[in-house]
Amino acid sequence: MSISKFNDKDYQMISESYSQLKEAAVKRCANQEELDVVQKAFDFANEAHKNVRRRSGDPYIMHPIEVAKIVVSDIGLGYKSIAAALLHDVVEDTDYTVDDIRNLFGDKIARLVDGLTKIKIVLDNEDRAKRSVDVYSESLQAENFKRILLTLNDDVRVVLIKLADRLHNCRTIDSMPEFKRDKILSETMFIFIPLAHRLGLYEIKSEMENIWLRYKEPDAFKEISGLVDKNIAGQEKQIDEFIDPINKALTEAGFDFIVKKRVKTPYSIWHKMQTKNIPFEQVYDLYALRIVFTPDSSVKESERDQCYHIFSIITGIYRYKPDRVRDWVKHPKSNGYEALHCTLMSDKGIWIEVQIRSKRMDDIAEKGIAAHWAYKQEGYISENDSEMDKWLAKVKEILVSPDVNALELLDIIHNDLTSSEITVFTPKGEQKSIQKGATALDFAYGIHTEIGNKAIAAKVNMRLVPLSHVLKTGDQVEIITAENEQPKREWLQFLQTRHARNVVIDFFKGYKKEYVEVGRKALAAQFDALGYRMDNDAVGLLANRYGIPGRNVEELYFRIGLGLVKPDTVGEHLSSTVPVTSAKGLSWPFSIFTRRKDQNQQAKDKAEYVIASCCRPIPGDAVIGIKTPDGKVTVHKKSCPVADSIASKHGDWVVVPQWETDTERKASLARISIKGIDRVGLLNEISRYISLVMGVNMRKVYLSTEEGIFEGYIDLYVHDRSALDRMIRKLNSIDGIQNVVRSEL
Repeated sequence: MSISKFNDKDYQMISESYSQLKEAAVKRCANQEELDVVQKAFDFANEAHKNVRRRSGDPYIMHPIEVAKIVVSDIGLGYKSIAAALLHDVVEDTDYTVDDIRNLFGDKIARLVDGLTKIKIVLDNEDRAKRSVDVYSESLQAENFKRILLTLNDDVRVVLIKLADRLHNCRTIDSMPEFKRDKILSETMFIFIPLAHRLGLYEIKSEMENIWLRYKEPDAFKEISGLVDKNIAGQEKQIDEFIDPINKALTEAGFDFIVKKRVKTPYSIWHKMQTKNIPFEQVYDLYALRIVFTPDSSVKESERDQCYHIFSIITGIYRYKPDRVRDWVKHPKSNGYEALHCTLMSDKGIWIEVQIRSKRMDDIAEKGIAAHWAYKQEGYISENDSEMDKWLAKVKEILVSPDVNALELLDIIHNDLTSSEITVFTPKGEQKSIQKGATALDFAYGIHTEIGNKAIAAKVNMRLVPLSHVLKTGDQVEIITAENEQPKREWLQFLQTRHARNVVIDFFKGYKKEYVEVGRKALAAQFDALGYRMDNDAVGLLANRYGIPGRNVEELYFRIGLGLVKPDTVGEHLSSTVPVTSAKGLSWPFSIFTRRKDQNQQAKDKAEYVIASCCRPIPGDAVIGIKTPDGKVTVHKKSCPVADSIASKHGDWVVVPQWETDTERKASLARISIKGIDRVGLLNEISRYISLVMGVNMRKVYLSTEEGIFEGYIDLYVHDRSALDRMIRKLNSIDGIQNVVRSEL
């Protein structure tokens, strides 16, 4: 931020932006009194931020105005939330206090503003010196996230406004230095995007994903966006022709509806290409149509039945793909999403996804939990409301747990937000949601603690299975119990849900002394084998590394004794706690990288750079550096999920290495996946081009053939990404090859 007197252009910008906000707010405010509160909040914030500018040079008040626009237009919150969004930076950045806000705007708005106010923790130099060993293992960032999420205990609107704040920060991220961009985008991908998805805010989620891709994988974003634009230009007329018969048939059937056209976002296309190892041309469901209808209250058909009626009409016109039907009308997602999806084949041979929603379903899909509340206030109670309530209750339980520190909390919340759910049934046909990968025993504990504790086996679809059996969508599950049964330690090796694992761990706390001794002996043996001296300080640091609150040595022994912590993983943590020479990853000469000057560092630093083994970037890739406690910088691809996880918790570890232009650079290992139609001499042609024309060494070739189709991968050494891209383009042009893509090693 900077101070600079506003000019006429600035005042004009503020006036126009606020006029747009006010126009949107009129639709959400019930009366003039509520609108007056919004006006009062704007006047107060505008004066408080007067002559203050953002890094971009725009007046600072533009940020709260834009956040408030997102709050009202994209999320659909009311006047108190709009006012809180306008005021959300006043307490942090000016001399005004929360009490001042309370006196002027009342307790509710003050509490929203207080929840939104960022935490600033300043450690004095003496305190930092005392804790120098721990500074890398603790995370003020994680504590801030915990504070954000704790507001779920009070008012979910705080998190919704925070998401709006994050979205606008992403929209204006170009004005930030690169290392700060990387930190913010990593936080966004690790926490805020999954949170937006979990709360049903799909538009916000999609926009943040696209911004993430634009900066994390700029070449991929540019290429995919160009291909999408080219594709749309060539097929716009065909899509309109596809819609015409649907419009006519639904109108004749008496439906009040609109059809919205949508193209897959660049991020969703990129993600599919990455996860499926396919080129752009094989992303067949590029287009989607959304049929949004207003239910006819004069007919006997329910809202759900009207969805099925529309489905029957459109599948009577076009052939549909049975394995692509998704019925989230009968079985809504746990975040409230309801729709009926199907994929139809057009007369021109294009697969087009069609989503069928009522107006209510569409509102919930666009505005998530906020729309849920609005419909509940109008007396509409969805059968899925209880699922959202259960999830919020579960998150609150995790947040207030004294056994969970901030870093562990972030991983738990992230895993919960990103885990998929499946639908299973009790013996009486009652529907239950459980996370994907859960076992029969997880299901038992989800029903009742005592059923889990006394379980001995299960029947899945009337077939006897062990408790470790992994459930699938649609399974009917019956748990067999025995009165004298009790939890077993080996259950912890296959239980997947946090609730079930905690119940079993709590049971064994009754035998804690016994397991503490087992764990202590196992750890002592591991210390001895690795050549370290075992004392309370070393074990305390190790406990901290494993995310155990308060460096509780006894708790670490207990977890090792139970098998929750494997002694053979101790070496990795000791190597980052106690200075040692070994490091995980591939050591590279320093000349590969330089450190950017915009971080107040020398152009060249004697730090040791290590290529991350999780994503193995090669010269030319967009990269992010993570500086670890021992001074090493681990270099990841910017899009690497491991890097996002670390940067989301330790933003101060992020550095920006830059590839040097060095023709004598050591070759890097990369993998290409290849698929095509087998023919005599094809493998020779591939290897000849790679070895003789490109002069590239191949480390490993794996190709398999079945019924005339071959697929596999080639590991090879390349000098940089541009050389790899040239090779892929050439290989794709060889007769018989269907696609060649870069893939993960």
